[in-house]
Amino acid sequence: MIGYVTLGTNNLPRAAAFYDALADVIGASRIFATETSIVWAASEGAAIDVTLPFDGQPASVGNGVMVALRCRDNAQVDAVYRRAIELGGTCEGKPGPRPGIEGFYAGYFRDPDGNKLNAFFMPS
Repeated sequence: MIGYVTLGTNNLPRAAAFYDALADVIGASRIFATETSIVWAASEGAAIDVTLPFDGQPASVGNGVMVALRCRDNAQVDAVYRRAIELGGTCEGKPGPRPGIEGFYAGYFRDPDGNKLNAFFMPS
């Protein structure tokens, strides 16, 4: 259902380095780039677009907004979370099982602009 998610940034080169490195861990790559926007995607599923705001105003994060990155297993969740923190992301919840949904495993973090993401795995 979701084609892509857009996240604002105030520093596109910094965001590019952060998301290039996360995409490498997940197995995604850049599929589109301009002077103001970069889009990453894996072979299937939704894409992430990191962009300077069109209106020229500073980017800000949405309260209650989060992007979830699907991983192939718990080890990949751990790797994505670890890489995000190494790249200057901040912890919003270390990787581990989450109560209420059997088998759901996730690690939560914020990118350097403050956008909230999680890396998750849930068996089919």
